[in-house]
Formats: sequence, structure tokens, C-alpha cells
Amino acid sequence: MHDYDMLVVGSGPAGQKAAIQAAKLSKRVAIIEKSTQLGGTSLNTGTLPSKTLKDTIEYFHGIAHRGFPHLSAELAGRITLPDLMARKDQVIKTEVAVITDQLQRNGVEIIQGTASFIDPHTLRVARGNGQISHLKSSVTVLATGSRPRRPSEVPFDDHTICDSDSFLNTTKHPVSIIVIGGGVIGTEYASMLAAFGITVTFIDRRMQLLRFLDLEIAQALEAQMQQNGVSLRLGQERIDVVINDTGRPAVHLHDGETVTADMLLYTMGRIGNTDALNLAVIDLATDKQGQLPVNPNYQTAIPHIYAAGDVIGFPALAATAMEQGRLAACHAFHAFDSHEIKVIPYGIYSIPEVSMVGSTEEELATTGTPHATGRAFFREMARGHISGDLHGLLKVVFHRDTHALLGVHIIGPGATELIHIGQSVLTYGGTVEYFIHNVFNYPTMAECYRTAAFDGLNRLRLQSS
Repeated sequence: MHDYDMLVVGSGPAGQKAAIQAAKLSKRVAIIEKSTQLGGTSLNTGTLPSKTLKDTIEYFHGIAHRGFPHLSAELAGRITLPDLMARKDQVIKTEVAVITDQLQRNGVEIIQGTASFIDPHTLRVARGNGQISHLKSSVTVLATGSRPRRPSEVPFDDHTICDSDSFLNTTKHPVSIIVIGGGVIGTEYASMLAAFGITVTFIDRRMQLLRFLDLEIAQALEAQMQQNGVSLRLGQERIDVVINDTGRPAVHLHDGETVTADMLLYTMGRIGNTDALNLAVIDLATDKQGQLPVNPNYQTAIPHIYAAGDVIGFPALAATAMEQGRLAACHAFHAFDSHEIKVIPYGIYSIPEVSMVGSTEEELATTGTPHATGRAFFREMARGHISGDLHGLLKVVFHRDTHALLGVHIIGPGATELIHIGQSVLTYGGTVEYFIHNVFNYPTMAECYRTAAFDGLNRLRLQSS
């Protein structure tokens, strides 16, 4: 007889939703969390804190856009980076209380301790007080998340040279900072710190930031980041990080240039948190990033052991992790709602925001899919002038023959909210005519969809005539 129907290792978004879904199916569930605080990376060092910082910085940045640059500068001058971190801590504290209440209301037991396998159905849990427990379950969900990669050649001190976790505990207010790593995390921090008035040098080995984005949108993001003061050093294949004679971090680039700053933030890569699970004893293997391969139902090579969230790799988003955890629980207990996630919106909380759903023009060109595009610029919208957001762009991509919506790509404030209109149309197989045949509130940025649809269809008619 097993102690639990399901044990969930990790209390981040994937673990929370897996546990709550199983509990709603009347299963006995426990979450095992090694940290003394619930929420995982997403809540404590990832999604929530970085987005809280971005939101606060964007507020000050937006005042200038609305015609009050002197007020913006005055307010920003009174606020330091540690002040922003204090705001972040308040939000985390509130959200931890919300999550704890949700789990307890659904009857999910919370166990603080570090879990490792004894056999495929038994976990050894080392609790904070030194007590050791052996817990058995019919189903296990591994939602252990990921952590920043910390290469040995980078001299981290978590004060002057930080990863994305230790940076959130900084007590410094640097005048300048180097950000290494052109992925989502690095792009978000580089853009928001520059908007906050810090001198940012952004370094990456690749020639293009965020290569999964539509190329036009990615180029627009690079241009706006440079306009906000980010100095880009792309295509740097060899990067050596040192502490110079004055105690400041320095980066030697392969072209011979040396860049120095008050702080350095290293955001190049993440590793799955699987090393403490003792997976070897159950013959469960990870890849070289410590991530677990799963099938479309989120089962590992051992069918009753599931994995979800960052620990299974791309796309490693909080939103997808929540649904992966929930669907894993549904599949494990043969619930009705087991399905594959097919349409995923991506949100980059940079300044300006970027969001996309569906295919890019480059992907459609590679597959030979006939397609057309339509664009709407925020400067064309009354709402854009009211809010001072004049540099945004919404782009729709649709099938040249059937007019079926194939993708939406947005850069500009509110992009991560605006994308969901396009996501709904795309999910249910709609055409761009949907945007023309429906009325949008005025003045709103959502009107961009209608303008972009008209633009695309008009261009198509001109090409055909």
C-alpha cells in the first residue's frame, strides 16, 4: 500500500499545478520542497522577481514617454537598484502566501526536505531537522526546475560577478554593468537596467539575439535597446572574464577589446536540478544539461514517473510549466483533459516587451508555405499617442491562399497581453478576416490587429492585380 497517490518534487509552477490537479481528482498528494520557501525558481529568483523589477523600471521610463522627462529623471534619481529589490521582496512574500493557501485549501501536504530515490516507487526525504523519511507513491512528478550555469572559468563572487540568482540579492547600485548571454534572461535584464539609467554592455557569442523570434522583430528589439543605451557586442566567440587590478570585472573579447564595468551579470545557460535525485539507482538518465527526456504525456522512461517544467528543457516558461504539470497529473490518473499543448505564446519581458505566437516568416519560407504579412505601427494608433508608446509594431502572418492566421509577432509595451487575441484566433483556425469583421474598443492597442489585417489583405490585392 502506497503512502500517497502522487508525490511531487518541487513547488514551482509545474509542481503546484500537478499537485492541485491531482488533489482535485480526490488523490492523496504531497509536495516535497527542499527550500524553506515555496514557489521554486519562478517565484523566488526567476519569473516573478525579474518581471517586478521590469514593471517598476518601466513605470519610471514611461513617465518620460508621456511628456515628463524631467519628472522621470528626478524620480529615477531617487531610486536605487536595492530599492527595486525591496519592492521585489514584497511581491514575492505576498505570492508565497497565496500559493501556500491554494495548496492547503486543496488538501496538498507540504513537506520541507530534499528528495532522492531509493527505488522507483520510494523517495527518501531528508528534512531540515535531520529527520529521514521514506515515502511511497503510485505516481511521482519531478518538477525540480533549473539553476544558472556557473562555469568554473568565470570568477563568481555573487557580489561583483553574479548569476541571475545572486544578482537579485545585490546591495550595490552600479553605474555600469556587463551582461553576458543573449538569451531571454540576459535580454530582459540588459534592457531593463539600461532603461533604469545604468550603462549596459551586452555580450553574446551569437550574431543575433533570440534567434527563435521573427527576424524583423528581433532587429527592432536590438535597435530599441541600443536607442535606450545598450552597447551590443555580438558574435564574440571567445569571452574571458577576469577581475582587473582595480577589483572591477573585465571581459576580454576575441577581437582584442576589453570591456570593464562595476558589475557583471552572467546569464549564459541553465542546468536541470536533477543531481540530488539519485536517478542512477532507478536507471533514469538525463542529458548533459541535467534535463529529463519525456514523451508527449510528460512520462519519463519509467512510465509512472513524470517530469514537467524547466527540468525537461525548452521552452522553459512558467506558463507552459503550469500546463505541463497539470496535464501530467491528468494523464497519470486517466482524467479527461489530457491533450498536447500545440499553440504556445512566448513572452520576453524586455523594455520594450516582445511576444509571439505561431510561425515566423523565416520558418514559413523554409517549409515553402505561401504566406503574406500585414503590419500596424503603434504610432498609427490613438492609444499609442495617449500613452506615448510610438515605437511598437504588430505583425500578422497569414496563408496567402486561405488567409488562415499563421502567426502574430509584437514588439512594444503590453505585447505579452496583446498576443492573446491572436493566440485565440490561431488556436481555433481563424482567418485574418476575423480582425476586420469585428469591432475593437477605441482607443486601444488591440486595434492594431484590424489595421494589420487591412494592411496585409490590401498588399495581397495589389500584388494580385
